[in-house]
Formats: sequence, structure tokens, C-alpha cells
Amino acid sequence: MKYCKRCLYPANHPLNITFDGYGVCSGCRVHEEKDVLDWDERKEKLEKIFSEFRSGTQKTYDCIIPVSGARDSYFIVYMVKNIFKMHPLLVTYNKHYNTKIGIRNLAYLQTIFGCDLISCTVSPERVKRITRESLRRKGSIYWHCLAGSTVFPVQTAVKLKIPLIVWGAHQGCDQTGMFSHLDEVEMTRKYRKEHDLMGMEAEDFIRDSDVVAIEDMKQYIYPHNKELESVGVRGIYLSNYIRWDSKAQHELMIEKYGYETMLQQRTFDTYNDVDCFHYSGIHDYIKFLKWGYGKVTDHASREVRLKRMTREEGISMVRKFQNIYPKDLSIFLEWLGMSENEFFGYIDKHRDPRIWQKNDCADWELKDSIVNHAGDEGVDDVRLQRKEGCEFLLVPSKEPNEVEDNHVLIGRACVDNGHLPEVIKRYPDEIL
Repeated sequence: MKYCKRCLYPANHPLNITFDGYGVCSGCRVHEEKDVLDWDERKEKLEKIFSEFRSGTQKTYDCIIPVSGARDSYFIVYMVKNIFKMHPLLVTYNKHYNTKIGIRNLAYLQTIFGCDLISCTVSPERVKRITRESLRRKGSIYWHCLAGSTVFPVQTAVKLKIPLIVWGAHQGCDQTGMFSHLDEVEMTRKYRKEHDLMGMEAEDFIRDSDVVAIEDMKQYIYPHNKELESVGVRGIYLSNYIRWDSKAQHELMIEKYGYETMLQQRTFDTYNDVDCFHYSGIHDYIKFLKWGYGKVTDHASREVRLKRMTREEGISMVRKFQNIYPKDLSIFLEWLGMSENEFFGYIDKHRDPRIWQKNDCADWELKDSIVNHAGDEGVDDVRLQRKEGCEFLLVPSKEPNEVEDNHVLIGRACVDNGHLPEVIKRYPDEIL
């Protein structure tokens, strides 16, 4: 397997990746734009976009922001509402695998910024049927999460006639350099299907399925192009206009608003995806079993590019986390009503033969790994020098007696202002 000589990404990245003559991947090359673009100028372009949709009144929503209890939701709302003075409507898709921390983060998010929020919760039994089918056909427990979180904001935009949707980072641009920031790519149905949904839209689920019916998929069907055109729906990515640095952004939100973090099973990043009980556990383990690498590679590659980690330190993180067996598998299987044999039978069918093979004992083994490429020729020629440390904070829980021992379907929607923590009360001008 070919690996980038600057970061840790392999040639079989599912979003597609290319390498130049120096062995540096397309993601690293596009990432170089972050250090040369005029971001003040790009913010001005963003302001021009917002000015087209800003109503100047609290009676009308200026835009929609998809949010959750993790990722960059706090930062996105902070930028759009507090910095650019837009009046957003927040929307969230209930992924069913919620953590208690994620529910608290979302409740505090809504309270701190004083925004209205609409949520979508699909019937648990329907989600289970869809998850069984997505495991069989795509080797994924996360299809419904990706489908729901990318379609519910668009459905809401059409229904309420709110044209502008503001997303955070574009994954294809940020990870693999699929686009330049200067392309200012916007969300499309085509990209969603081919990459977010692994080539399978809701309508595709119904075909050749004895498990999933049209009634199960209504919440996941993308609006027709005529509906989108009639409202003028467009989805922009903030990362095209703001220099994206997930770690720095989270730490700003921790300082200002007490965003809660959590140790993750299979990576060192304590900030991202703390809202999902299975994301950094069984979901990431599935990614490893399919592609031969996991989220720790994503996170280490990001930190190498941002000059907070050397390539060798990143490889050390892969050694530490990549092979960890997820503790949440039994909980997930009990919820779904599936045996381990059935589960792994589905996953094994989706292993990438470029990186996995069976040995003489009929056991699966990796053909290669980034850990075998620490000393590749040419690595020093393209090396980025580390400029700062890479410590991730573990924020004390607002409810320290609670134990994260299972996923939660639903929780509180907001928090009484009288119960906001002191770290938030230091910024009263930004609460409402």
C-alpha cells in the first residue's frame, strides 16, 4: 500500500486520494492553502454571502445550521450568530446512539446561544431495520446517521423556505484535497450520495429489500430538484472562508462556554464525536476492518498538517489505538438483536482486498500498515516542522456522577440559565 510521505493517509482512502511526484498526498497539498490564503479577504466574501440572506429581524430565520452535541457545532453557531450577526434556526437529527455528554452539550448549545432548535427522531424500530440493511449492503451502522443529518436540514429548508444552510468543514476538501478552498464548493445531492452515503440513497434501499419499506425511508428522501430550485436552497461550508482548525476551535468553545469533552476508545482526540456512544468505538472499528485504518489516522494526519505532531508521533498514536477492540460492541448487538457471527459476516464481505487478506489459518490480516512506513525514503524531504504541542483537554463533567454505560435515545432540550457553569457566566454578552 502506498502511504503519504507527509501525513499518514493510505492510497485506498474511500474519498479518493492522489500523490504527487514527492509522494505527498492531495490532502496535504490542499491543506497548504491554509497558510497562504488571505483569510481576512475570504471572511469578507462570507460576509457578502450572509448579507444577501440577513433579514435584520428576529422574526425571520436567516439560515439553517445543522448541529449536534459535538464536532464543531458550538463554533459554527458562535461564528454565524455572534460574529456575523445572523439569526439561525438550528436543526438536529437524532442518531439514536447519543451519549449523556452529547445530550448535555446540545442542551447547553441551545441555551447559551438562545436559538430555536428543531429535531428529528425516527422510530427506533425503523432505525433498527435500516441499520440491519445498511450492515448487510454497505457494512455500516452509520448510514442512517449520515443520511438523516444531511437530509433533515435540506427538508427543513424547503418546508420553511429558508434558502441558506451553513455547514462546517467539507470532509473531502479537508481530508483528501478533493477540492481547493478557492473552489468554494457547496453541498450537492451528488456529493452526498457518492461519498456521505456510500453510493446509496434512500430510494436505493427499498430496491431488493425484504426488510425496509418505503414507509421506513420517508424521513431520508432528499427533496426534488424542483423543490430546491423553488426555494433557492444552497449549502455553504464555513471552512472555505474561515481557516479551519478543529482543535483550536474546540478549545475556544471550552474556554468560552464549557463545551464538555470525553476520552475516546480508539483515538487521542477528546473533542470530536463525544455525542455518539458508538462513533469512536464500533463504528470506527468497522472502518478499520474495511479500510485498514481508523479515526486515529484521520486525527493524526490533521495534527501533522497543522504542525502540532510529527509524522513519527502520529504513527505512534496509530500503534497505540488502531487495534483496540471496541467495548461497546456487545451493547450495540443487543440493541440490534444480532449475533457476533452475523455481524462480522456482514463486515468481512466489505473488507478492502487491497489491504486485507486471509492467512494460512483463514484469519484476516493486514497486508500493510503505516507503521511499516515510518522510515520511507523521501519522508524528510517533505517533512513539516512541529511548531506547538498537541495536548487535548479533558473537561470536568457537569454531572460527574453520571456513567456513560449505554446510548440514550432522547434527553433534555435546554438548560435553565441559572444552572449555567461559571465558565459561561464570564461571557454574559454572548449568551443571548
